[in-house]
Amino acid sequence: MSQSPAIHPLTPRPDVLDFLLSRRSRPAKTLGDEGPDAGTLSLLLTAAARVPDHGKLTPWRFIVIEGEGRARIAEAVAARGLARGLDAAAAEKAAAGFRQGAVIVAVVASPKPSEKIPEWEQLMSAGAVCVSLVNAALAAGWGANWLSGWAATDRPLLEDTLGCARGEFVAGFVHIGRETVTPPERPRPETETLVTWVRR
Repeated sequence: MSQSPAIHPLTPRPDVLDFLLSRRSRPAKTLGDEGPDAGTLSLLLTAAARVPDHGKLTPWRFIVIEGEGRARIAEAVAARGLARGLDAAAAEKAAAGFRQGAVIVAVVASPKPSEKIPEWEQLMSAGAVCVSLVNAALAAGWGANWLSGWAATDRPLLEDTLGCARGEFVAGFVHIGRETVTPPERPRPETETLVTWVRR
């Protein structure tokens, strides 16, 4: 007769809670060109993948952009910006974002066909990957920022430059690099104004 596995209670981690209560993203424009090595980045991606994933569909994947790849993507973004009707300054501003940070991880939302798991749940999981990756990078001592913009959903850019399939898009471009400036804390919402208690 099989026995139920022993239940091990969770150990309180006040250090982790303190981190979550004080965490904040670092603006991508303040990140330096030094970034995590391949082993460290692999660890960060492994941590980011530990998110709720109803149905175990893994409805997301990663594209790591670094080195000369950042310049190539930046040039493609500038060209697409002009093709979309942006003026030269706006196209260059969009492109400049891809030169910020040592590494850019495109978290690609890749929903899977499922009769049980709606697409919106799968997209929420991809969003959870983005914030988990930012938090993992911050916890490892790197600056990180989650950005999106029109490049995240531009079909020619996604398919021709990033190699995304037709049903995929970028849930977030997560920029990672060495922090060069510590940003001041920004105003946070008053939680009490956002909570409704249902007690009966």
